Amino acid sequence: MSSLTMRPCGDFRTSYKQDNTIFETKTIRYAAILSIIALCFAPLLVDSYFITLLIQISYLGIAALGLNILVGYTGQISLGHGAFFGFGAFASAWLNTSFSIPVFLCIPLAGFLTMGVGMMFGAPAARIKGLYLAIATLASQFIIEDFFARADWFSGGSAGSMAEPINLFGFVFDTDQSFYYIALFALVFMYIWGCNLMRSRDGRAFVAVRDHYLSAEIMGVKLNKYRLLSFGVSSFYAGIGGALYAHYLGYVSAEGFTIFMSVQFLAMIIIGGLGSIKGTLMGVIFMVFLPEALEGGVGLMKMTEWGNIPMVVDGLAYIKEMAIGLVIIGFLIFEPEGLAHRWTQIKNYWKFYPFAY
Repeated sequence: MSSLTMRPCGDFRTSYKQDNTIFETKTIRYAAILSIIALCFAPLLVDSYFITLLIQISYLGIAALGLNILVGYTGQISLGHGAFFGFGAFASAWLNTSFSIPVFLCIPLAGFLTMGVGMMFGAPAARIKGLYLAIATLASQFIIEDFFARADWFSGGSAGSMAEPINLFGFVFDTDQSFYYIALFALVFMYIWGCNLMRSRDGRAFVAVRDHYLSAEIMGVKLNKYRLLSFGVSSFYAGIGGALYAHYLGYVSAEGFTIFMSVQFLAMIIIGGLGSIKGTLMGVIFMVFLPEALEGGVGLMKMTEWGNIPMVVDGLAYIKEMAIGLVIIGFLIFEPEGLAHRWTQIKNYWKFYPFAY
C-alpha cells in the first residue's frame, strides 16, 4: 500500500485528522513553505516581464480554482465563468469610484457581490444537469455580457471603467513589483482556504454530489443546497480574481470577458486536472506560458528557410489561435486526468522520496 500512496516507510496514519491534512508529509510542507519564500524574492531575481506573467498566474489561478470547485469537485458545469470574472472586475471598480470605498475593501466586497450574482443564476441551474446545465450557464455568459454593454452606470458601457490602484496605509501598489506581493498573498490565502474548504463537511458533500448524487441524497446531503453553494463559492473566487485583474491593469472593458475567456478557464482545469487543487495551478501555469512558448517557436520557425514560404507564414498566424483547442483535445485523449495525475504517476515511478514530493 505504501508504494501506491508514496508515503515513506514508517509513516502511519492512526486517525482521520492525520489522514486529512493539507500536506501528506513534512517534506511536502517544507517544500511548499520554501517555494513561497523563494517567490517572495522573485522581483529581485527576474525582470518585469516575468513578474507580469506571475501576476497573471495569480489572479487567473484564483478564478480557475473557483471553477474547479464547481466542475471538478461538485460535478457541475459552467460556461459563464469568464462573465463572473468580469463582473468582479467591474464591481470592484464601481464600488471604489461610486462610494469611495478603499480598494483593499472593494476586492472582497466585489467577491461577495459576484457570489450573489452567481447564486442568482445558480438557483435554477442547481435543479438541472448535463447539457441543460451547460446551456443555462452559457445563457448567463451572454446575459452578463449584455448587462456590461448596457449598464453605463456600472461598467462604463463601451468606454469601459477605470480602476484605481490598491492603496494600503498610504503605500500605493502601482508597479508590477509592488502589486506582485498583493497577488501572491491573495493566491496563497485563497488556495489555503480552498484546501480547508474541501477538507470540511461542505467539501465532502460537494464530492458526494459529484460521485453519486442519489447516494448522497440518501445519506442526507441536500443536493440543491450544495449545488447552489458550489455556484456561490465558484463565483466568489471568480470575483476576487477579477477584482485583482481590474486594479492591476487600471482599466477594464467588456470586450475582454467573452465566451472565449470562459473556455480558457475550462481549458485550465481540464489540463491541470479536474478535482485537484494543485492541478488547477498547474493548468493555469501551462496556459499562461503556452502563448509564450508558441511565440518563441514561431520566431524560431521564421528564422529558418521554411519561414519565408508564404503558405507557412500564413499558417503560423493561425497556430496560436487553434493551440488552445488542440491542447484541450490532446489532453482529453492522452491525459484525461490532467497534469496532476501525470505528476502522481511520475512520483510513483521515481521512488525518490526526498525530492519526489
